[in-house]
Amino acid sequence: MNRRKVLKTFGTGIAGIGMSPILNAQSDMKRESNNLKGNINHSVSAWCYSKIPFEELVIQSKKIGLVGIDLVGSENWDILKKHDMISTMCYGDLKGKSTRSLINGWCDKQFHDELISNYTRHIKLVSDAGWKNLICFSGSRRGISNEEGLRNCVKGLSKILPIAEKHNVIIQMELLNSKVDHEDYMCDNSRWGVELCKRLNSKNFKLLYDIYHMQIMEGDVIRTIKNNHKFIGHYHTAGVPGRNEIDETQELFYPAIMKAIASTGFKGVVAQEFKPTREDLIKGLAEAIRICDI
Repeated sequence: MNRRKVLKTFGTGIAGIGMSPILNAQSDMKRESNNLKGNINHSVSAWCYSKIPFEELVIQSKKIGLVGIDLVGSENWDILKKHDMISTMCYGDLKGKSTRSLINGWCDKQFHDELISNYTRHIKLVSDAGWKNLICFSGSRRGISNEEGLRNCVKGLSKILPIAEKHNVIIQMELLNSKVDHEDYMCDNSRWGVELCKRLNSKNFKLLYDIYHMQIMEGDVIRTIKNNHKFIGHYHTAGVPGRNEIDETQELFYPAIMKAIASTGFKGVVAQEFKPTREDLIKGLAEAIRICDI
């Protein structure tokens, strides 16, 4: 099962803006009880563990030492709050529409009216809940050039960023690969994403740098992170190739990548987003957290 198939089922602290007091307090509490080192705020994407009832995932994640869960829709926010956990990355759609926005995104102006309407409502929902981060997607190219896509994204996102700024919500566009998983996706390289950040010039717009996706598209992960860290608000992990565990079976050395992230002063969240293959799903997640807890 891949992310696109389960997006409908589950449906943000950043350097330069400041972390939520809730995130700070919870992070300190969990690290003290789980012997984590405190240099990385850990999370996990809910869709990867759809075989586990959501509340059980929350409970087990808290025991490991995670500060919250990524990619959680408003229908599950009460469960997170019940267990003093955070929605570390919220969806930018109304329930049931998240799959569509991966394809029908901001680079294509024919979708702007619907996107602006959805995000205007959802920014307020995220803010009212006390969360911080809200994901968005460029969508598919459909023959649109890089430059036209940039102009369209600026035009559309500029309509919602004043609302995000007012409510202290960070809109984060995810970098995805168009080679293996998301054919025709426009925001498939860091250079394009950074240029969009520069044009929007808002502290409330950042990139969600997915290490797995960008290793596939461009490699040079550590240097890219160090050179562009001020534009990055969130990170995702997974092993390459295969999008499975981040252990010695794949090509990325995550301890070095995490040290590079920490060296930039990053105070946001790193979320595990691999497709687990271990029989003991929670044990596999705990191992990934240990690898990344530098």
